[in-house]
Amino acid sequence: MNFNDFPFTDKLLDGLDAMGFEKATPIQEQAIPLIMEGKDLIACAQTGTGKTAAYLLPVLNKLTDNESNKVRALIIAPTRELAQQIDQQVEGFAYFLGVSSIPVFGGGDGAAFEQQRRAFETGADLIIATPGRLISHLMSGNIDMSGLEYLILDEADRMLDMGFNEDIIRIIQKLPESRQTLLFSATMPPRIRDLASKILKDPQEISIAISKPAANIVQQAYLAYDTQKTALLQKILSTSDFQSAIIFTSTKDKAKSLEKEMIKSKFEARGIHSDLEQAQRDEVMLAFRNKQLKFLIGTDIVSRGIDVDGIELVVNYDVPPDPEDYIHRIGRTARAERNGIAITFISDKDGHKFKKIEDLIEKEIPKFNVPPSIGESPEYKTKPMGGGGRGRGGFKGKGKSSGRR
Repeated sequence: MNFNDFPFTDKLLDGLDAMGFEKATPIQEQAIPLIMEGKDLIACAQTGTGKTAAYLLPVLNKLTDNESNKVRALIIAPTRELAQQIDQQVEGFAYFLGVSSIPVFGGGDGAAFEQQRRAFETGADLIIATPGRLISHLMSGNIDMSGLEYLILDEADRMLDMGFNEDIIRIIQKLPESRQTLLFSATMPPRIRDLASKILKDPQEISIAISKPAANIVQQAYLAYDTQKTALLQKILSTSDFQSAIIFTSTKDKAKSLEKEMIKSKFEARGIHSDLEQAQRDEVMLAFRNKQLKFLIGTDIVSRGIDVDGIELVVNYDVPPDPEDYIHRIGRTARAERNGIAITFISDKDGHKFKKIEDLIEKEIPKFNVPPSIGESPEYKTKPMGGGGRGRGGFKGKGKSSGRR
């Protein structure tokens, strides 16, 4: 289905044409008509499916209907990075529309808060906000939400994971009840169902099941003790000329310590985590996007907020605690039909977690020992007290490895 098939205004279609958007994705085909009909919607769709455009396009199209000096649409996102990306897409889609938007997130200084407050006074059609900073403005009376028509919660499951459940309820209590509400989530656990039942009215449901990595991602794993991981990572990165890679760690403290080790060993690596000021995070991400920085180190907080083309390699320095997070992590590579490599380090404690990942994607991932120069690999144990076997072979360079398809 082409975007020209939707009843969008000519100016919105001009914006899509300028951005090179032609064919709609499955989530867009299903969601856009329902949203344009005014239905509440609960949609299960992962990053990379085109979900942002699925809700932005019909809402932007509606915002052109009439002018107002009040906020008409609110998008709530879990992280600053995602809020910024949504704002960038709004800027592109609405280039010819005259629709105004304001990104609202913390991490800046007092001047940033004041700048946001002044922007509210002049009016904006659309606000893209993180929960914490939005509550600060609501409590101070900076925003008039009496004219709100559309509420969108993006990555709702991630917001609940980050402890924003009470904040979301507090925000919704400040909003008009006569609104259209859209909830997008990568997973649909019971707590998301519970939230949806509280804030949506007779919602339509869409589920785009992409619980498997893209076929053009080569997946493999190494059996490595925690003390061997840094040496293994450096050997892999030295083996081939990777120009862009993301390394995911389980905690921000580990991201910070790994960054120090990598820089000490002369690798072009920087960490991105919540301890950095917003300006520092922006600086790191800009350098990574512009290929001025080869290696980015981060946690799962940023795994869904990174949308950068040309990432050749994803390394799971630690096995993610949730199998769905594995999908999100390795989905950063092999975008736009390119090929990519995803490597996971499995410690002696994490075999059972990795087995859950294999169960989810319905595929056994090749496992290799660490090189002899690094030492002996641990046993692969799929149960906390169980046993297992070990693989042979290993990474042989960019795009080459024995034992792979």
